Amino acid sequence: MLLVALLLVPVATAAVAFAARRRAVMEAANVAGFGLVFLIAVALAAEVLRAGSVSLADGFFYADALSALVILLTASVTLVCATYAVGYLRDDERSGALGDDETGAEQLAQLRMYYALTPLFVFAMLFVAVANNLGVMWAAVEATTLASVFLVTFYGKITSIEAAWKYAIIGGVGLSMALFGTILAYYAGHRLAGSDALAGLNWSVLASHAAELDRPSMRLAFVLILLGYGTKAGLAPMHTWKPDAYSEAPVPSTAILSSALLNCALYALIRFYILTRGCLGAEYPGRLLLLFGLLSMGVAVPFILVQKNYRRLLAYHTIDHAGIMVTALGIGGALGSLGLMLHMTFHTIAKSLLFLCAGNVSQHFRTDLFAKVKGSVLRAMPLTGVVFLMAMLAIVGMPPFSLFQSEFLILRAAFDGGRVLTGVLFVLFGTGVFTGAVLHVGSLILGPPGEAAVAARRPWRDGSLVALAAVLVIIGFWVPAPLLELIRAAARVVSGQ
Repeated sequence: MLLVALLLVPVATAAVAFAARRRAVMEAANVAGFGLVFLIAVALAAEVLRAGSVSLADGFFYADALSALVILLTASVTLVCATYAVGYLRDDERSGALGDDETGAEQLAQLRMYYALTPLFVFAMLFVAVANNLGVMWAAVEATTLASVFLVTFYGKITSIEAAWKYAIIGGVGLSMALFGTILAYYAGHRLAGSDALAGLNWSVLASHAAELDRPSMRLAFVLILLGYGTKAGLAPMHTWKPDAYSEAPVPSTAILSSALLNCALYALIRFYILTRGCLGAEYPGRLLLLFGLLSMGVAVPFILVQKNYRRLLAYHTIDHAGIMVTALGIGGALGSLGLMLHMTFHTIAKSLLFLCAGNVSQHFRTDLFAKVKGSVLRAMPLTGVVFLMAMLAIVGMPPFSLFQSEFLILRAAFDGGRVLTGVLFVLFGTGVFTGAVLHVGSLILGPPGEAAVAARRPWRDGSLVALAAVLVIIGFWVPAPLLELIRAAARVVSGQ
């Protein structure tokens, strides 16, 4: 019943928010709903650690350690963003960013749009992680686009509509390729003994018979899947929607897009990678993954170095980290898979925190441009400045923060596997990203005194920042044993152990 409850709670939350006529009810429904989703995700993770996997409805719903980890990360991010959104949207309401009609009807409509669409967005992401049927998983990924594209248009600006259009068109093309890849994967297994229309697309069935799949069909299927779900993950050269969408959506939505949605896209790609590796061996999908992973890391470097908009800088940084995780998947093996799962976990926390800090700066200074931030963020917003700088040092892999550990594991896996060129390029691109990100954000936070007033305290926003920052610091030194075991179990699923 955990799997059913996990999906029903966000739908019920969306229904309550849509029917509500007061802002306070919408806020309470979202915070309570996502709090309940988080508790269910923790219970599901505990059950998976105990039993190995959980299934329902003759295997239609299925969760193993990989699913449970993605669900737990999604639930954690959305809960933090739900609490942060209360203060963030109240500030938007005060500033007139949600409309300035005297009756308040326009503002209420905007709030209803956010608080009803966000749970549906989360529902779709959770469905991705529990759908055993690859066709249903594809439909759930498509549903994430349908829900989130309207969040990109939230402020109704011309640039917002352009960004949403770009996101929808590029994402639609990518998911069309993923659909064709899914159909080819079904064809590759259509001759399996006892397979039917449903079981022929069930991942657990296909994975147990991966060696019997049609090899030419799986070769083409994986190419299409990599292009399709790679577009959703923002891999280069299919990444161009990402900076626009991330700079236009409300900051809580952007934090979810940059972490939870990225994880879901990678989750879908990992599922097909496991099938392809079982059918064709690790070398064929590994080479393709390394190509797109390293390309994404390399493409991000010059854009980060010359970036003038700090939200777009974080978008390109997300492209870089998508490349890091795909590179880890391409390296493969026990060490590469563990590095991938650790990096997914640590990146989810650090990148969400960075976007929340960027949201505070954007609302206080009323700009996303480095040049228009007059004065030092650290002086005007001491808490945000300290956390922003700390999170940036963490995301670029500075010790003792946790992403140093995961990137070191990935690099070690590359050299241990004889992939010297991959390791060298990994270090080279990482150095370029480190240089650009730290210089830009460092000058933003530690700049000269300016005329900006000291920011007022916002308990909802600041509390979310402190909570997430505390988690980021703690996991740099200590990862709770159950979470570490879940990460290791997910890595075993990926590596096929």
